[in-house]
Amino acid sequence: MPYINLQITKGASREQKAQIVKEFTQTLVNVLGKKPEHTHIVIQEIDDENWGFSGVLTDEFRRSES
Repeated sequence: MPYINLQITKGASREQKAQIVKEFTQTLVNVLGKKPEHTHIVIQEIDDENWGFSGVLTDEFRRSES
């Protein structure tokens, strides 16, 4: 049973999430021969203030880019 836990910052639309689930599932079918009905994908959305990279929180980074 493949299980994917995808963490992203908040902001993806329902349609984008549906596309992610569809395409990730198809990748597991194509590459590993897994059955779609056995594939589980969890999308966790993280607030920008709880995600950091390059030494800063994402909300700070995005403010500095504006």
